[in-house]
Amino acid sequence: MGLATRGCLPRRVRTLRKFKEEMAQTIEDPTPPPAAASPAPVSSTPASATSPVTARRASVHAAPRRTRVVVRKVGPLSVLRFSLIFYFCVMLIVYFALMIIYWVLSAVGAIDSTERLLGQLFASDTVEIGFGRVFTWLFLTGLANVVLWSLVTVFVAFLYNLISDVVGGVEVTLAEKR
Repeated sequence: MGLATRGCLPRRVRTLRKFKEEMAQTIEDPTPPPAAASPAPVSSTPASATSPVTARRASVHAAPRRTRVVVRKVGPLSVLRFSLIFYFCVMLIVYFALMIIYWVLSAVGAIDSTERLLGQLFASDTVEIGFGRVFTWLFLTGLANVVLWSLVTVFVAFLYNLISDVVGGVEVTLAEKR
């Protein structure tokens, strides 16, 4: 018994032309095309013999529809908007985490000890690690990093668009939830 008869080989993948035709038809008319004009099969059981319960069971156990989509281009403006919001949220999380760490270190007395140590090392009486000054600079540095990394992400999106023109993009399989 060969592999093909046992169903172990993967299904044949649709050709690109057929996929494009199906996608164009789906975009123009999302309803499926009517079935070919073939005569209805003759059944030996009357139409009333099939119950709605068996039809419902058949639809519940049906496999979800799947389709393969190729991501060929990414919009740089949408990448910029998403990355600005994403990196700003990351910056806020890190900022608040550093605030909590600062408050804990201040409550323990580590900030005062560090100020005294720095005063002795640099022979200065007034070394101050102030909350406002430190976190103002951290916030401004964080904003600069948000802009910088967002621009890096947009640059990567441009690179992806150039490479996908040559290679063909990334293939994604979409499936329906049942």
